[in-house]
Amino acid sequence: MRLSLSRIRSHRAAGIGVLAVLAIACVVSPFAVRSADAQANSADDAATTALCPIVYPEDQTPAARGYHYTFFGNAFFINDEGYLLTVAHVLETFRDGGQPYILVNRPNSPPKLLQVSVIAKDLQHDVAILRATPNPFVGSYKVAFLPLAAGPVVRGQSVLALSLHPQRIQDAHSFDSEREDSSPGTVLTFESTQLEKSAPAANVFLLSHPVVKGQSGSPVLDADSRAVVGLVEGLWLRGTPAALAKSGAQSSATPGAAIPIEYALTLLKEHNISWRSVPISPTSAPPLAPSSSRPH
Repeated sequence: MRLSLSRIRSHRAAGIGVLAVLAIACVVSPFAVRSADAQANSADDAATTALCPIVYPEDQTPAARGYHYTFFGNAFFINDEGYLLTVAHVLETFRDGGQPYILVNRPNSPPKLLQVSVIAKDLQHDVAILRATPNPFVGSYKVAFLPLAAGPVVRGQSVLALSLHPQRIQDAHSFDSEREDSSPGTVLTFESTQLEKSAPAANVFLLSHPVVKGQSGSPVLDADSRAVVGLVEGLWLRGTPAALAKSGAQSSATPGAAIPIEYALTLLKEHNISWRSVPISPTSAPPLAPSSSRPH
């Protein structure tokens, strides 16, 4: 059962047909919600150009505000061949079919929809690989990709979760500016939990800050190197982990849970997909062995 780990995403209550089209609005221009000073000389600006809100387009053609869409979560580019990573559960509505797209901004032109293929999914560890075709890194597009950490996170490591979501989730349009969430925090501990029904347990790491609606699939970055160390999974709703209770490191905020990047690296290797690897050397406490968590 997966009742105690809340996946954070937004979707319509009405069902979407299996032949529906899924799209990812990839925001690659400066964000109106950030000031010019904040945009300048910021390492996070390059990182956010790799982020892609996952959406379902409601329109066949754009109107004055672009395509009206329903928002699901985030994905991000991991190389210049157009490959992206996300968590598999943001695609579960379309498990029986559907054609993914990404909406990519272009200089001095309206955004353009590009087709995205689902290359692979690992439901046990809740990771998925997507690919945009044609490749937006070739041509008049502004995109970037994120490096992936070569080593695991450790307890106490400083991290940063980045995500994008519409300013108005109930009335989202592709030409509207996106809101950027930048959530600094630390790795609290490691837990073992079931991410897919009837599948063996998988490891997650808990974050010192909660996650919010729409952050599923967002990258969790090492604060120093800005390499991806995990993907946001959802809220941890199974109470205070035993390791934190013993240490006295309790908080009134519900922690977020993230998928370790190692699971994604394994899936990328299986499909011979390249990425840029960056070593990390966090200064932190020794890692805690994951404890087994059972549903309530």
